[in-house]
Amino acid sequence: MTGSFARPARPRIAVLGDILLDRDVDGSVTRLAPDAPVPVVDVSEVRQSPGGAGLAALLCAQRADVVLVAPLADDADGRELRRQLADVTLVPLGHEGPTRRKTRVRGSGQGLVRVDDGGPGTPAGVDEATVRRVREAVAGCDAVLVADYGGGLTREPLLRELLAESAERVPLVWDPHPRGGEPVRGAALVTPNAAEAERAARRLPEPPTDGDAGVPAVADVLRRAWDAQAVSVTAGDRGAFVATRPDAGSGGVPGVVRHLPAEPVQGPDPCGAGDRFAATVVDRLARGDGAATAVREGVVAASTWVASGGADGFRRARHAAREPAERTGPVSGVPISDGPVSGSPASLEEIGARLRAAGGTLVATSGCFDLLHAGHVTMLDAARRLGEHLVVLVNSDRSVRRLKGPERPVVPLADRLRVLESLGCVDAAVVLDDDEPSRAVAALRPDIWAKGGDYTWSDLPEAAVVRSYGGRVVTLPYLPGRSTTGLVGQVRAAEPVPASIPPTMRRSS
Repeated sequence: MTGSFARPARPRIAVLGDILLDRDVDGSVTRLAPDAPVPVVDVSEVRQSPGGAGLAALLCAQRADVVLVAPLADDADGRELRRQLADVTLVPLGHEGPTRRKTRVRGSGQGLVRVDDGGPGTPAGVDEATVRRVREAVAGCDAVLVADYGGGLTREPLLRELLAESAERVPLVWDPHPRGGEPVRGAALVTPNAAEAERAARRLPEPPTDGDAGVPAVADVLRRAWDAQAVSVTAGDRGAFVATRPDAGSGGVPGVVRHLPAEPVQGPDPCGAGDRFAATVVDRLARGDGAATAVREGVVAASTWVASGGADGFRRARHAAREPAERTGPVSGVPISDGPVSGSPASLEEIGARLRAAGGTLVATSGCFDLLHAGHVTMLDAARRLGEHLVVLVNSDRSVRRLKGPERPVVPLADRLRVLESLGCVDAAVVLDDDEPSRAVAALRPDIWAKGGDYTWSDLPEAAVVRSYGGRVVTLPYLPGRSTTGLVGQVRAAEPVPASIPPTMRRSS
């Protein structure tokens, strides 16, 4: 992989892999069968949606334009997959056998059995003309995700050549499968889980010794064996271990291995967490992030996925897509001051990752918001219309005093947060103790940084931070004649403070 990569506001991502049809059969169990000691499920609902590379593509499509290249059977289930993948550009390949299906049967919320059928799903009829069609489809993409589900796509020689070419041009993320092909050389990131990594390491011509059997050591062994830029081994609630290529001129010494921990979460269905992780990291790499930063965000997104119900929760949401999506509840009171912002369970990094994992564009703004007035509300409503989530950074009382003088704020921080949280356009209100938000913006990484039209780019030191990761700065219409300073002046002019009142009692903060 050579050169530097552009940082588009909405990247274009190619997903290549094997599609499945995931089905959930829900019902109630009140009796056993008369002919065998097995439960009888009275079916109440059946849901189905794309799985495998299809799920990965749908998750990528929440924040990017997606091209999906995959074998697709010409049967009823294949037609259902086409219908449900209408939001992505589909480049179908020939498919050997019927559509692969995974059906999960639940009785009264308890998983009873999973039934796999169909397949094998091996690409059929892949020739030079097919590869030319695929090459044209992925030519303008900013990143590539290989979502291998063992169907055979990653073993197809002509497609492997195309993937190797792509790895030299753009970031390529390879999510491997034990039955799939080995990652092509030069991948930006390979993402096996711990079991897959250990299995792959044992198959190497020179497998790790007992001293190199730990997950961090295995990550670096695989990175060198696969000649990848980085390898991330995910280890469930332990997070991920990321091995990166050493700097040039290091004499071939092992690269750096970082541990990126995960917040412990509980959820009924961890299925699909790997797809959520892979979709997140390829999106971040497409936007110009390094491997460690992308994996850190992927770990948070995967934890959020599990906590929100996993693949079953995702399918339920799609099944009820005609109803308005439930918005993420407000998050408040996270202090951002001197020191790291990542130590809190609700740090800006985690808030940003959680909202991005929900899909859509993340917008952020900042201000004192003392005596909330029509100008504030107009600006916040306009900011929210720019995307699906709005985070407001609220200057602390100390910061407001430094910026506005010792008589401010008129309204203390707790009340300002409470008022902002009550607005339907605000997803999270977060405390900012710094006088300018550059450090907080770097942690949150909003897609759009919005400020009122009374500001210009030269007034915003954080604008350079936003540009550095590919975000956009948007100035919003300014409602003239509305300001907290003006309101305070009008109130004080109308009701002068008696001279007998001590100065320390003239402030409300």
